[in-house]
Amino acid sequence: QVQLVESGGGLAQAGGSLRLSCEASGLTFGDSVMGWFRRAPGKERKFVAAVSQSGRFTVHEDSVRGRFTISRVNAKNMVYLQMDSLKLEDTAIYYCAAAQGYYDVQYAHRYDYWGQGTQVTVSS
Repeated sequence: QVQLVESGGGLAQAGGSLRLSCEASGLTFGDSVMGWFRRAPGKERKFVAAVSQSGRFTVHEDSVRGRFTISRVNAKNMVYLQMDSLKLEDTAIYYCAAAQGYYDVQYAHRYDYWGQGTQVTVSS
């Protein structure tokens, strides 16, 4: 049974930082593309970032590029999202997801497995 468990969400001030973690189990982690998505209140789920199986390649959505960084440690079955210079509009539930094959990674339908999400709230 595949499980993706996010942690690290919470309340942060604008301009501050948070680090999200996602622990994966039940899948061959090193063969999986890992991604982060978010759903803001009243909005659709949107792509945030993805990392290739080896960690060599990453892609970040335009609004977070330069502020957020996705990374992974395959030996620990972990993927991370370092979020710096947080803005009010970063408030959302953040989801970790796993896919096969590093292509079209910005599309949610590419991902087979999803975590339950972790709430991030940015205040002024």
